[in-house]
Amino acid sequence: MKPLLLAPVALFLLSAAAPSEPARGVLTVDVGNVRAATGLVQVDVCPEAKFLKEDCPWSGNARARLGTTRVTIGNLPPGHYAVQAYLDENSNGKVDRGLFGIPKEGIGFSNDAKIRLGPPKFAEAAFAFNGHSHTIAFQLRYFMGAKGPPAR
Repeated sequence: MKPLLLAPVALFLLSAAAPSEPARGVLTVDVGNVRAATGLVQVDVCPEAKFLKEDCPWSGNARARLGTTRVTIGNLPPGHYAVQAYLDENSNGKVDRGLFGIPKEGIGFSNDAKIRLGPPKFAEAAFAFNGHSHTIAFQLRYFMGAKGPPAR
């Protein structure tokens, strides 16, 4: 065979033998107890080093709907993550806070991790994502300036 004919075959064999990237999937997050149909529900998917920070590597949002709002985050590699979410009623891109830093807008975490005298620890909100499509659900909690009926 001529060398020009062998080149495409060699490239095919090399690409087939090369290690592939881990599968990436879609995480669907059903955020419940949304008390206002104004603004956005913001969801951040964070590895431990980024949890509770503003620069989580994966995020998404959806227009707020009373009750449950579904947010999807695509292209998520397998890993150990925690999700943080909030109802951004005024669409200003941040959690509005009142006296002593208490959130004025609804906030929530994966596993319905409890919010005691501060946010939960990563381990309380963490879950494993295997790189395939997966759905989680949790509720928002409100502390001040809440609209609508109280949380159940």
